[in-house]
Amino acid sequence: MSTLDHNFNKISKGSAENDAGKAKYPPPFSIRFTFEERARLDAERGPKALSTHIRELLFGEDVTPRKRPGNSPVGDAEALGRVLGALGASRLSSNLNQLAKAVNTGSLPVSAEVESELLETCQEVQELRADLLRALGKTPRSEP
Repeated sequence: MSTLDHNFNKISKGSAENDAGKAKYPPPFSIRFTFEERARLDAERGPKALSTHIRELLFGEDVTPRKRPGNSPVGDAEALGRVLGALGASRLSSNLNQLAKAVNTGSLPVSAEVESELLETCQEVQELRADLLRALGKTPRSEP
């Protein structure tokens, strides 16, 4: 061991002692896989994180869980997919911005047709909101 390595180890050990009360984890370990190996691991892991799957393969039943299961905010993945798909396909933010600008400048002609379209759009936004809340595991409140 060189003097430089020896000094570095003392310095790093000293800094760990200075951070009293903080849990220290060992540094991450990097490993490279071939494309085929990675594809196999991805296929085998299912919905689990790749790191969790590899740790389970290495340590079997002795693996220490890294985080609690069920900590994901997604309650309904299908509802979240619908919301994200609808938002991606729409120009909702741009259209709402244009409407807000027209309202603020007083240049929005409000006819019966425009009012009907605005009410329909508001209903669609409320449905998107409800889907998003359900996807996040929340219960949307019913609006009159």
